Amino acid sequence: MIRVGLVGFGMAGRVFHAPLISSVEGLELAAVVERSTDMAAERYPGITTYRSVEELLADASIKLVVVATPNSSHFPIAMQALEAAKSVVVDKPVALSSGEVVQLAELAGGIGLHVIPFHNRRFDSDFLTIRKLMDERSLGRMVHFESNFDRWRPGPSSRVWKEETDEGGILFDLGTHLVDQALMLFGQPAAVGAEVLRERDGEGSNDAFTIRLHYFSGFSVTLGANCLSSLARPRFHLRGSKGNFWKWGLDPQEDALNNVAKITDTNWGEEPNDRWGTLSADVDGDIVTRPVPSTPGDYRLFYAGVRDLLLGDAAAAPVTPTEAWRAIRVLEWAKQSSELHRDVECDWSGEPA
Repeated sequence: MIRVGLVGFGMAGRVFHAPLISSVEGLELAAVVERSTDMAAERYPGITTYRSVEELLADASIKLVVVATPNSSHFPIAMQALEAAKSVVVDKPVALSSGEVVQLAELAGGIGLHVIPFHNRRFDSDFLTIRKLMDERSLGRMVHFESNFDRWRPGPSSRVWKEETDEGGILFDLGTHLVDQALMLFGQPAAVGAEVLRERDGEGSNDAFTIRLHYFSGFSVTLGANCLSSLARPRFHLRGSKGNFWKWGLDPQEDALNNVAKITDTNWGEEPNDRWGTLSADVDGDIVTRPVPSTPGDYRLFYAGVRDLLLGDAAAAPVTPTEAWRAIRVLEWAKQSSELHRDVECDWSGEPA
């Protein structure tokens, strides 16, 4: 049994990490760092509550530390954990610069430990459905891929540290997910163009972006997110030489995790058929439009991979530091492009081994 210590019991720790860890065989949620409350112990009787990261890291029984704190603290806490001889899962973004990711990867590799970025939306239902469609070449040659994460939040949410500090803003928060998914599907682009904006009233960090990834083949990707969409765009829109695919709405797992402490439902991650995507494609000269059953999503697969990695299966890593570095490089180029008002060519040298 791998004993896990969770740093932070806010939205990320409470809704995502704690229930996922406690639902994966071979992992034990043993301790949580909460500065002043005992919410974790109330929900998970028997765990230890520590008041500081240092107290948690002094616990020799903890082999894996999960960092679910404000974005600006991800890198320093992850470094502390590695220096204390603990492998570490780091919520996205794993760091706020590509250089910091290199430091984490080099430190972990040098002492035989692991840094695993929490890019959980690789296990979303809609994304897994798209991967299946692409594997089946249902759309033919891909022409354009669009991915949006639109919300209606005209005022700052209770997650103040995510929205009202200048620590990457929505670009590094939601942008990490969208870029990671695009890189998983299509690989590394040749150039990046972007507009990174503050659209809401008042001061604060960026709260909207459009990112364009350009490939040598002529294929392109458009990624977008904002907080002023009372009517959201499709979550995904794919265009290919044989047809199109649209998908609206978000993966159901986050809403479900909000309501459970442990995942027991055998139908976990399944979408009702009224939320399935739509494929419109050429079939023998006729355009046929039909719903596409959604592949069930399952965030537990992330922590099952973490468990297997820590038990010695190097191929089980659900996300690697190199993959996180690539996503953050794209976000850095997006920020640069927005400031320069032009596309930026990608230089992929310097990635961690």
